[in-house]
Amino acid sequence: MNSEQNEKMATATGFIAALDQSGGSTPKALNLYGLDESNWSNDEEMFNLVHDMRSRIVTSSAFGGDRILGAILFVNTMNGEVEGRPTAEYLWEVKGVVPILKVDSGLADQADSVQLMKPMPGLDELLAQAKSKGIFGTKMRSVIKANNASGIKAIVDQQFEIGQRILDAGLVPIIEPEVDITCADKASIEAVLQQELMTHLDQIPDGQQVILKLTLPEQDDLYLPCVEHPKTLRVVALSGGYSRQESNQRLSKQHGMVASFSRALTEGLGAQQSQEEFDNILSDTIQSIVDASST
Repeated sequence: MNSEQNEKMATATGFIAALDQSGGSTPKALNLYGLDESNWSNDEEMFNLVHDMRSRIVTSSAFGGDRILGAILFVNTMNGEVEGRPTAEYLWEVKGVVPILKVDSGLADQADSVQLMKPMPGLDELLAQAKSKGIFGTKMRSVIKANNASGIKAIVDQQFEIGQRILDAGLVPIIEPEVDITCADKASIEAVLQQELMTHLDQIPDGQQVILKLTLPEQDDLYLPCVEHPKTLRVVALSGGYSRQESNQRLSKQHGMVASFSRALTEGLGAQQSQEEFDNILSDTIQSIVDASST
């Protein structure tokens, strides 16, 4: 493990940029960016366009390690290049941004009011590949839809079980049990989730740490015990469909949590913008998220 990257992720000011939209969310991301289905005729062309969008973000003068801790990449992005260099190498060597890889294969069908992660038969090979490309850590997402204790336990069990495999492969996992922001009983779900997380954090072997990525909670500072837990490298927040303004507002009330935003990061960016306009909007966005992350 890269100790310099570890130190940055643990202590530096800033937030994690989530640039990992995959097949299902890519058309939506491109639509928001001002590109519609008429701009591509197959999946390969669609993924090339989204790679161009991500490349434009990471090569922007606004995007750098002074304000960005890390960037979460989709596997296609990891295997691609930015300015003629492998993406992970470019991020760290040129920008000072820690590269992280999304490793899950999407969500299983809902059961017990949750969506677990689909099986990941090629995980060990993917982790070895990521390590060889200079990736620091991983991200994997599952979703909680209602307050069902056995479902919430199953989600956290799965996240930490796979998280341990990732730790043993020499990478740092971002554990992401998202709570759907439309849940009527969101606050009670989060209280149950927090207890499960604390129980599992206690069981991580000494000398190993995870990152938690959690939905912005209804009760301010609910996750402060997780932030302060010795087995936690960092606790980051997902925007989960909240607007950037609301995400920042909620985040600013959570002490010790920093952002890991996707849609809220790219909000307002457009394919037709001049480079100067694009850079200025991205810079203002990044600064607003940094400010909200600094409580």
